[in-house]
Amino acid sequence: MKLCTFEVKTHLGRHRRLGAVVDDEIVDVSFAFANMIGDYRLADVLAPCTMRGYLGRGAYPMIQEAVTKCVIIEGAEGETVRYRRDQVKLLAPLPDPVSVRDFYAFENHVRKGFEKRGEPMPDEWFQIPVFYRSGHENIIGTDEEVKWPSFTEKFDYELELAAVIGKRGKDVKAEDAREYIAGFTVMNDFSARDIQRKEMKVRLGPAKGKEWCTALGPYLVTADEIPDPYNLEMTARINGEVWSRGNSRAMYWKFEQMIEFLTVDGVIHPGDVIGSGTVGTGCGLELDRWVKRGDVIELEIERIGVLRNRVV
Repeated sequence: MKLCTFEVKTHLGRHRRLGAVVDDEIVDVSFAFANMIGDYRLADVLAPCTMRGYLGRGAYPMIQEAVTKCVIIEGAEGETVRYRRDQVKLLAPLPDPVSVRDFYAFENHVRKGFEKRGEPMPDEWFQIPVFYRSGHENIIGTDEEVKWPSFTEKFDYELELAAVIGKRGKDVKAEDAREYIAGFTVMNDFSARDIQRKEMKVRLGPAKGKEWCTALGPYLVTADEIPDPYNLEMTARINGEVWSRGNSRAMYWKFEQMIEFLTVDGVIHPGDVIGSGTVGTGCGLELDRWVKRGDVIELEIERIGVLRNRVV
C-alpha cells in the first residue's frame, strides 16, 4: 500500500487522518476498516486514524483488505471515506516521528565530502555505520514550503531513502531486521552547509546545520511493495532540471546493518525514521551548485514518488 497522512477541513477545524492511495483517490483507512467490520470502536484500536497509531498495530492484512474492497464514498455514520486527491492536503506521511536518525551509507558521497575538506577517508567509516540525530519535530511534507534559515548562506538539499520502523526491537540481528521495517519514503535532509562546516571542524555535529527542517514524502510505501530497496533509481531536479542521479544499490551500509547497530543494547520503536544518507552526487555540495530562494526542489525515488518543496 501507499500510505499517507492527509488534512481535511471540517466545521470543527482541520483534522489529520491516515489515508491509503488508491488510483487517484485517498481512502480514509480507519473509516474504511470500520465499515468493513461494522465496529467503529474496534476500528479505533486496530486501525487508528494516525500513522503513529497505525505503526506497530499488526493488523496490516485486514487493513489492506478494507482499503482494497472500499467502494463507498460515505460511511454508515455519514463520515467521508473516499476523497479526490484535490479535496485533501497531503502532509508528511509520518509528521511526528519518534526520532530521525540519519546514517552515512553511500561511500561516494562520504569520500567526496572528505575530499572537499582536504582529509583522507577514515578507515573507521568501513567498520561501523555511523549516524547523527536530526530534528524530529521539524518535519514537513510534499508541496510544503521550506524556509531559508536566517543563519545560513549555503542552503543545500540531500537526496535520501528512508526506512520507517514498524515494531519495537532490541538486539535485532541483521538477518532478522527486515521484519521491523514498515515501509520506505523519500527524505530531503536540508542542510546549512556553512554552519555544518564549522560544527564538523570542532569534531561535533552536525546539529544546528541539520535539525531545523527535514522533508518526508510523498507517501510511506509498505515494505511488501518494495521487495528490493537496494535497486531504486534516485533523481533530484531543481526547477525541473536534473541535478542528481543515483541508485540505492550503491549503499555500502544496508538498513539491516543499521538496525542491528542501533539495537545493540538499544531499542527501536514504531515511528522511528532511519535515513540512508545522501546518494552520490545527491546534493549541491558535491556539485558546487547551490539552490536559491524561490527554487523548487523535487526528489524522486522509483516506486515511491516525488517529494517537492519550494524554498522561501
